[in-house]
Amino acid sequence: MGRALELATGAAGSGDVPVGAVVVSPAGEVIGEGANLREVEGDPTAHAEVVALRAAARHTGEWRLEDCTLVVTLEPCPMCAGALLLSRISTLVLGAWDPKMGACGSVWDIVRDRRATHRVEVIGGVREAECSQVLLDFFAAHR
Repeated sequence: MGRALELATGAAGSGDVPVGAVVVSPAGEVIGEGANLREVEGDPTAHAEVVALRAAARHTGEWRLEDCTLVVTLEPCPMCAGALLLSRISTLVLGAWDPKMGACGSVWDIVRDRRATHRVEVIGGVREAECSQVLLDFFAAHR
């Protein structure tokens, strides 16, 4: 989560919502990382999770990231939750819960829906206070 927080802080520096994500292999190696790049790239899909998943897929040469873990500072939105399912990520570790758009247990629970062909284990609230504070500081400065 420490690296994800560093990436989130970098995203804030570029004017984007500070969210950072890393994909960790079954061996514990970081194989992909990302921060929100929506403002930088003008791309509505450039969320930290999607950026990290794309980097991990490039690294492995496979779109299936089975037995990998995604660590992210903010609970994924519906789009990112869908990307987790499609990439076959096994475990999600998240920092802050998102009471407005969260799709991994707070507002929706897409990644554990029994109708899905794949389910993701969710571990929430890791370094939650730190992850929340990065977001609170960012939005306080933009209001």
